[in-house]
Amino acid sequence: MPRFLTVLASAGLATVLAACSSLPAQPGRPVAETVERPALTPLFEDLQARTFRYFWETANEENGLVPDRYPYDEPFSSIAAVGFALTAYPIGVERGWITREQARDRTLTTMRFFRNAPQGPEPEGRAGHKGFFYHFLHLDTGHRYDSWVELSSVDTALLLGGMLFAQSYYDRDTPEEAEIRRLADEIYAAVDWTFLQERAPLISMGWFPESGIIANDWKGYNEAMLVYLLALASPTHPIQPEAWQAWTDGYEHSWGLFQEQEHLGFGPHFGHQYSHVWVDFRGIQDRYMRERGFDYFENSRRATYAQRAYAIANPMRWTGYGENVWGLTASDGPQVSELEFEGEPRKFRHYSARGGVGFPDEFDDGTIAPTAAAASLPFAPEIVIPAVEEMHRLYGAQIYSDYGFLDAFNKSFRYADIPLKSGQIIPDFGWVADQYIGIDQGPILAMIENYRNDFVWRVMRRNPHIRTGLERAGFVGGWLQRPADAAAPAGH
Repeated sequence: MPRFLTVLASAGLATVLAACSSLPAQPGRPVAETVERPALTPLFEDLQARTFRYFWETANEENGLVPDRYPYDEPFSSIAAVGFALTAYPIGVERGWITREQARDRTLTTMRFFRNAPQGPEPEGRAGHKGFFYHFLHLDTGHRYDSWVELSSVDTALLLGGMLFAQSYYDRDTPEEAEIRRLADEIYAAVDWTFLQERAPLISMGWFPESGIIANDWKGYNEAMLVYLLALASPTHPIQPEAWQAWTDGYEHSWGLFQEQEHLGFGPHFGHQYSHVWVDFRGIQDRYMRERGFDYFENSRRATYAQRAYAIANPMRWTGYGENVWGLTASDGPQVSELEFEGEPRKFRHYSARGGVGFPDEFDDGTIAPTAAAASLPFAPEIVIPAVEEMHRLYGAQIYSDYGFLDAFNKSFRYADIPLKSGQIIPDFGWVADQYIGIDQGPILAMIENYRNDFVWRVMRRNPHIRTGLERAGFVGGWLQRPADAAAPAGH
């Protein structure tokens, strides 16, 4: 999904953005071509450093597990957050925040834990089954946190994204780095993707030891692209080649014109971001995108513009939405209730997926998550940089703290007498989350670095498993047509 008109050194940002926002959408083609990428402002250096510290400072140093959220009320780790942490540590090395040895040792601790974590069908005392891992693990024991926690295919894939990134980054001829590479292969090879193919060739969302395989499969456009790419590339338990076609057959329900941008829609913006953290989709296409005439990167760019356009239109008249204050994704919210807002009944939620009215998976209760904008930096920097800057300028005192942006805020929710599920009401402002969430922090950190120098993408282009998965899914063009990227990451 290509790029746009951006700021020249002599041009005013507001003038250029106004020109961009007035351009009509043209199906199958980018809104405008990029002439120059806008430079990052000092805020992005600070934001990136703070989000890095989330992973470095909150992880359990004994096993490498990262809390799902922080500060936390319950001690459980998100395995997807661990995948983002494994990606964060090399970024910390490249930015000079930690040494390579520190990153290597933390990574080894994490990989050894997962390699040795107990597996099996028992409902307690296990970290996973059939090579998959439970969505949430106890921060200390590393076992399944509770009976409501599923064995998760997508969260296992996000964990593996970080592990395979580590495998390609730690490429030196030392015993420690060789062990990281070996452990990544062992953990990846242990995953039996066919176990969750009760309705082959599709893959189920997961499994419960108490009730069996979840009835819902991954199909259609959403955050699970990485699931199929890794399953296709498995050296031990690969899924059928037709699985990608079955996955894309669900796109018919996602394709459309959303906020004047024709693209594969998915309301919560994380669906346009997660797989892109590790996979460079620029210039490569599967059969579906070849027929549409662009790529998945351009699709995420269009989705980012649609997010902004929705906030400008603000059909539900929420407080604070606008040209540079936007971003709906899965995030915390104030609570589950139906209340009156400006004379109308409105529904509010706690943690939930959110997407604008008219999008697939629509739900909008006025809650904005800064990660939706910040983690879209590579897709549309000309609108993301102003958004991040303005949210920080206007609301930094309320929403920006030790580890960067708190998870979400809602300026329309000012019901001081209503009990909250989480967060707090700030007088004359509204509701603000009081926690950071690892799976929202990780994409911010990684995508800033991808915008800066393609770092995560450049490392992952060398990973043979990622290349194999893309090729088996039918992707061609771009960097896939060249030999594996042999360029070493900066700092080697």
